Amino acid sequence: MTAARSAKPDAVAAAAVDAARDALLELVPAADVGEVLGHRAEEDRVVTHYFACTRTGYRGWRWAVTVARAPRQRAVTVDEIVLLPGEDAITAPAWLPYRERIKPGDLSPGDLLPTEEDDPRLVPGYLSGDPADDFPDVSDGDLVRSVVDELGLRRERVLSLEGRDEAAERWYDGEAGPDAPIAQSAPAPCVTCGFLVRLSGPLSRVFGVCANAQANDDGRVVSLDHGCGAHSQAQLARRSQPQPLPEPVLDTLSWDELETF
Repeated sequence: MTAARSAKPDAVAAAAVDAARDALLELVPAADVGEVLGHRAEEDRVVTHYFACTRTGYRGWRWAVTVARAPRQRAVTVDEIVLLPGEDAITAPAWLPYRERIKPGDLSPGDLLPTEEDDPRLVPGYLSGDPADDFPDVSDGDLVRSVVDELGLRRERVLSLEGRDEAAERWYDGEAGPDAPIAQSAPAPCVTCGFLVRLSGPLSRVFGVCANAQANDDGRVVSLDHGCGAHSQAQLARRSQPQPLPEPVLDTLSWDELETF
């Protein structure tokens, strides 16, 4: 496999600086066009000429005028004129859909965030594995399944495998996972803590909920290998424990006895 041959600038097209500038001035004011910044060969007999942009607010931008020459022709024609950002140009940040810009805490009371019909995180409720997920107090799964399917009592949509994996990765890699600074200095993991409330379903193998009112993660999902200083078995080192108070001294003297001195 041979490397692609780089195009060499066509002599006629590369010399057509004045023609490129004249074409540019037909579209923009002369005050917006600065000095020549050079040219680049695009293809055989196709060259782009660059001019500095002096328009207010476009620092670092440049005008690009592409000219081409047909075979056996001595004159060039203008293909396109565009304004392009340079290395020092001020550009807008990459656009993100609003759903990707929303962060936890952005929703206010009364705000609605509807989900799309084809949201990959959700699947129809009848695709969920066990009806006991929706009716945990009923032991006869087959009976529940038949009744639920007939009456349509399932949740309309449930987490898909992709949605579950996405949530698990987000939780595990976040502040409630094992790599959080507070977990790195914890005396023991959450899996051995008496305040951990187990979840049900597939996520229970990795996550639980903290129920310690004094812990930072109270009421939040935490990974089993997370941890904090509020572990139920946390004990202070002997040197960190409060020093015992001295024996009390009882004053047995009365006012009458003091007057005799």
